Amino acid sequence: MATVGKYCKAYLVQELCQFLNWDKQVDYLKKESQYMDGKEVQYERKLTDEDVVYLQENYVVTDGIFLEDHIVYNNITPEWQAFCKTVLQFDVSTDEPVKVSISAI
Repeated sequence: MATVGKYCKAYLVQELCQFLNWDKQVDYLKKESQYMDGKEVQYERKLTDEDVVYLQENYVVTDGIFLEDHIVYNNITPEWQAFCKTVLQFDVSTDEPVKVSISAI
């Protein structure tokens, strides 16, 4: 079963590409699917600058909200952590959680 971490934040790929040593691992991207001749066919997805990926609490980047699935980047270095903190303003301890309110109709 996939694990959801305590915190992750969504970013566009183009934001992460600012990091000098950014090297995405496309082998583990989520598969896309479509129906052809009545059958579901899965195929490799290409990651574009406009795609959203998730920076996890452990500084791993994933293609989805799950902590250990579809890892796009996991070269966690002090330089990467500094980039995340300074350029991306990623800080698990100070980011406010999103508050969702549901109103009755």
